[in-house]
Amino acid sequence: MTSPNLPTSGAKRTKIPSAGLFTTHRRNLDSQLEPRAMAILQSNDIQPTNADASQPFKQSCDLFYLTGVAQEETALILFPDAREPEDREILFLRESNDHIAVWEGAKLTKEQARERTGVSRVEWATEFDGIMNRLMPQAESVYLSTNEHPRGDLAFETKSLRFARECQSRFPLHTYRRLAPLIYGLRSVKSDEEIEFTQIACDITEAGFRRVLSFVKPGVGEWEVEAEFIHEFIKRGSHGFAYAPIIAGGLNACILHYVPNDQILVDGDLLLLDVAAEYGGWNADMTRTIPVSGKFTPRQKNVYNAVLRMVRYADSILRPGVFIADFQKMVVAQMDKELIGLGLYTAEEAAAAPKDKPLVKKYYMHGTSHHLGLDVHDVSPANQAVTPGMVFTIEPGIYIPEEGMGVRLENDYLIGEHENIDLMALIPIEADEIEALMAR
Repeated sequence: MTSPNLPTSGAKRTKIPSAGLFTTHRRNLDSQLEPRAMAILQSNDIQPTNADASQPFKQSCDLFYLTGVAQEETALILFPDAREPEDREILFLRESNDHIAVWEGAKLTKEQARERTGVSRVEWATEFDGIMNRLMPQAESVYLSTNEHPRGDLAFETKSLRFARECQSRFPLHTYRRLAPLIYGLRSVKSDEEIEFTQIACDITEAGFRRVLSFVKPGVGEWEVEAEFIHEFIKRGSHGFAYAPIIAGGLNACILHYVPNDQILVDGDLLLLDVAAEYGGWNADMTRTIPVSGKFTPRQKNVYNAVLRMVRYADSILRPGVFIADFQKMVVAQMDKELIGLGLYTAEEAAAAPKDKPLVKKYYMHGTSHHLGLDVHDVSPANQAVTPGMVFTIEPGIYIPEEGMGVRLENDYLIGEHENIDLMALIPIEADEIEALMAR
């Protein structure tokens, strides 16, 4: 059984989110700003590689969340208390010309941007400095956006950081505020339309996985499996992988961020697949582990079913009001029991291990859940309890290098008031179902 929402081959490339979604996001943020406060957001830079080449552009997710615009050189000013109504919301875009149209493709026109975003006032990026200089004297405080993800890579200076430094230099007597706590709180709770896009990303991921189940066999290359996924994803309207895919056969599965995907699959090994699609900017995140030969050995199935029990246990306790740190402790305690049951160590050995080096960490060394949304490891306010409307992954794993195997399973869950909704409920996960599908 496949999802009834699964985009078909040849369907329109990608559905566009409604302007109302982004208008609602801006109104929600406006309501949290201090009186006489202005919020300013900048797009990401285009990152160079070598010679005259550059990385594919990835928009600032905060800016995309408020506008839906994925172009470089974009900026947004929100100033709910501006004296003139036309100054309360201004979008700035890179102006297109004949040269840009030929070499890169035309950029959004002002009218297209109004339709896409719901912002009525659209100006060219060249007007930004003059308009900001005129509005700043009206503002008491300024909210600026920076990357505050706990594991964010801050090794290089982003456009947002450069702008923050320049703005404070030019206007040193204003009060400056962090936008991240406000927008992270909004982004962490998803609307119905955001859930719809996430579900489509999950459904496209399902199609890719079902395709791979009929393709994998001994002698196939990990890279060939990756190619099967991307073929199916793009065919169904995704712009590609949500993140660098992990296609890890045998012992490679014990490398948590294995990405070379350049080895041949061997009969008798397991294949760990941590791969998912994006859709319209929102991401799925799936992991499955399947037998290369099409059938699990008894030992492999025992380990697999232990991980599957952990998925279901984690789902049962990842509920409103729990804090992720406490949730992780409960998962680790339960995983300890599973590892003892698998004979990897005894209860006595576990009790005798140093508190700072528990034996469970030898075989399960990563977190169980993270927020999911416009970022795969999505943002959230610090120290916030789980809330209905959030979307989390659940991804326990057991890694046994001495046995040449790693097993991880991962589904995406919408936190509900009374129960969680598994957005990947139709993606095969039972060992027997996987074997049956691979035998076709």
